[in-house]
Amino acid sequence: MTIHNQVQLITYPDSLGGSLQTLNQVLNEHFADIFKGGIHILPPFPSSGDRGFAPLTYFEIEPAFGSWEDVRAIGEKHDILLDVMVNHISRQSAYFQDFLKQGRRSPYADLFLTLDKVWADGQPVQADIDKMFLRRPRPYSTFTIEETGEEEKVWTTFGKTDPSEQIDLDIHSEQVKRLLTDIFENFRKNHVKIVRLDAVGYIIKKLGTSCFFVEPDIYEFLDWIKELADSMDIELLPEVHSHYSIQYKLAEHGFWIYDFILPYRILDTLLNKNADALKKYLTTRPAKQFTMLDCHDGIPVKPDLDGMIDTKEARELVDTCLERGANLSLIVSDEHKDEDGFDVHQIRCSYYSVLSSDDDAYLAARAIQFFTPGIPQVYYVGLLFGENDEEEVRRTGEGREINRHNYSMDEIKQAVGQGAVQRLLALIRFRNEYPVFGGEFHVLESASHEVRLEWTQGELRCTLHIDLNQGRTVIDYVDTEGKVAQFEV
Repeated sequence: MTIHNQVQLITYPDSLGGSLQTLNQVLNEHFADIFKGGIHILPPFPSSGDRGFAPLTYFEIEPAFGSWEDVRAIGEKHDILLDVMVNHISRQSAYFQDFLKQGRRSPYADLFLTLDKVWADGQPVQADIDKMFLRRPRPYSTFTIEETGEEEKVWTTFGKTDPSEQIDLDIHSEQVKRLLTDIFENFRKNHVKIVRLDAVGYIIKKLGTSCFFVEPDIYEFLDWIKELADSMDIELLPEVHSHYSIQYKLAEHGFWIYDFILPYRILDTLLNKNADALKKYLTTRPAKQFTMLDCHDGIPVKPDLDGMIDTKEARELVDTCLERGANLSLIVSDEHKDEDGFDVHQIRCSYYSVLSSDDDAYLAARAIQFFTPGIPQVYYVGLLFGENDEEEVRRTGEGREINRHNYSMDEIKQAVGQGAVQRLLALIRFRNEYPVFGGEFHVLESASHEVRLEWTQGELRCTLHIDLNQGRTVIDYVDTEGKVAQFEV
């Protein structure tokens, strides 16, 4: 299939009204002509943790959210993007529960990465672990097999509990490949058009490496799964938080990638009223990317921007974000922190809040995003100009809940009625409908306090001009009759 070069929505299945049915209702009532690029529904499957990212199965929809029929109903008008957590599955899944009961006698045993598949004697070696890019203090969990009383150590990259809720899959296993094939066949049957490969960077575990995006091994898997997806007319979007050079290698390999650099670059531009670093970046990045400002996690910093930012300046930006209510996700491994100890993985916040709830600044940020080559995604909280949900952070103890507010139908109706939201919708309509964004992109010469970006195609032209000092964002364009027009964002 061809991905439409128009704006997409990112949302949880229950964040806009409480279910997939209400999501469809909200789309039809308020945003019928807005998300022509598609809808990224964050994991709607039964899950035991991490708000959907510890799936029990991909063959069912969590009953509290709805059914596959509801997904197909949304898919009648929108391309659907769903996640596959290729690295792991839930501890509560039928597969792992059977393994916990029978151990190596389980028919599903080979799905999982027991430590003897990594270390010959099954005993972890700390010197090897020290080289790894860790997301928790150690990359495995210990379980007791019910029938035998034996202990089994199984690789677990993610998870806040010990033992973890997220059990790693052995992607070298034929069983895993059969499972993934069945998942993609089910997606095709339910008209899913795009699949995000969540946490794909962690799938290769190889001693002597960081166990993160291990080359060339990872390409063997990516080539295999791309062939599978292509056979079912499904596009792939690998999700990799890594040094930008790794992202660029993925792009060279023909994959769509995420622009995890842009959110920080735009934030830095608006906070410091200096666009020089942004403009330099926009002239060098690959074009085949999905762009975003905010998401269900946070604004990426390390390792995505390693080598691109001065840590002293980054600390100042992070401190500003903290003053405005943000919280941080930090790097665990000492080896992967900067020499001066800078360890910020992600800045967790509402993008609107971190811009001091300034409508003009926030709309300028969106304008830059929409003019940057790629497929723009808008997170549902950002769509509704949502602010930091600090109460939910206190209630749950989970820092990411700051930007995961669940909206009632009344809250949605109230938000859509706000002038600022209507201004954003008008900007999205322009991005969707003005037929120049597949043409030639140019970063125009401008002063440090200005951003001037231009798209041209044949006789058509549109230019974004932002004056950071004045806080004014204007788009000049040639209309379909050849007349010069202006759109003030």
